[in-house]
Amino acid sequence: MIHIRRGAIAALLALTLPLPLASAGSASATDPDAASTPARALSLSLPRPTGPYAIGRDRLPLVDRGRKDPWEPSAHGRELMVSLYYPARTGTGRPAPYMTEAEATTFLERQRQAGQLPPQAGRFPPEVLSSTRTHAHTGALPAAGRHPLVVLSPGFGLNRATLTVLAEELTSRGNVVALVDHAYEADAAFPGGRTLSCTACAKLDAMTSPDAGTAFMADVARNRAKDISFLLDRILPGHRDPAWKRSGLIDPKRVGMAGHSIGGAATATAMAGDTRIRAGANLDGTVAAPIPKRGLNGRPFLLFGNQATGRPGTDETWDTTWSRLDGWKRWLTVTGATHLTFTDLPALAQQAGLPTPPGTVPGLRGSDLTRSYVGAFFDQQLRGTPQPLLNGPVPGNPEVTFQTP
Repeated sequence: MIHIRRGAIAALLALTLPLPLASAGSASATDPDAASTPARALSLSLPRPTGPYAIGRDRLPLVDRGRKDPWEPSAHGRELMVSLYYPARTGTGRPAPYMTEAEATTFLERQRQAGQLPPQAGRFPPEVLSSTRTHAHTGALPAAGRHPLVVLSPGFGLNRATLTVLAEELTSRGNVVALVDHAYEADAAFPGGRTLSCTACAKLDAMTSPDAGTAFMADVARNRAKDISFLLDRILPGHRDPAWKRSGLIDPKRVGMAGHSIGGAATATAMAGDTRIRAGANLDGTVAAPIPKRGLNGRPFLLFGNQATGRPGTDETWDTTWSRLDGWKRWLTVTGATHLTFTDLPALAQQAGLPTPPGTVPGLRGSDLTRSYVGAFFDQQLRGTPQPLLNGPVPGNPEVTFQTP
């Protein structure tokens, strides 16, 4: 459970998104000419959400003019790009894209520059990734009622699209979801045709001292916590000029947050500073900025990580966090999970026909477990629906261990 640097991200993605991405009947993965033909024929789609609601999606750029960007001195304020998912009426709206082609192009090019993708990946067309089919629709009519809000924050160096499966699942269960890109912390598209690069990644990669890296990531978590408080200020109902036209869909008394990697760390930090966040989940993220010794005022928290580094005694920040949590809490680990299991990437890789590394939980299975447990957590904590899945081990999910340090 680490905040992975750019090179490490590339190494992991080399296991999940290299060519040949051959569809059935296409050239063999061992064929050196395979890269020239099968990739464009491949069509990827996200796992279907399990909840009863259709899914709408809006795109909302925000700028906090009262803050300087911590990574880019020339920026005019702190920028966020937010995908807002909401329960929608079935059959309305237009299919929403997975990510822009510019984002997909930059995402893949970064990996090539790092030298982590095999030679046959050189012709991989970005549109295969950008055209991944989602289950959300832009311009969809909203379903009636007020709904809990769950904020999602992605891993360091990974744009918000990589948590789309979880965002769609939570929305299908009846939540509004705000999926956030934090400027200069991933290669992400912003208004005006800009794809902002990960300036913060370059700063971290230039550090040679582990202590300096730890302090840097604590700053990332604290800055993200400020981002989330600003986001809540702008989209919760009651603001004199809400930034989102559908803010009336949100029940401001039922707000949760979850994140992957540094996004999970930022969840704990945000909860420590903003009591509007009623429940939080950390997906495999070292808690760079410790929560207060007094805890989180009894608010529920879920630690959900991989079995190699997410067990008691393997990451002292989780041991410390667990001892300080003073409300409902669970610590779950997934045998065979990797750091990226909790994102979309392994599920897409498996769908593309790529082999699962020995001892690793298959991508689609990891996605199912993430959706099931995180979805159950927010169903129980924000919707008041008891979830037996969270009470202890179940025979159908032998990969999941309930830790009791």
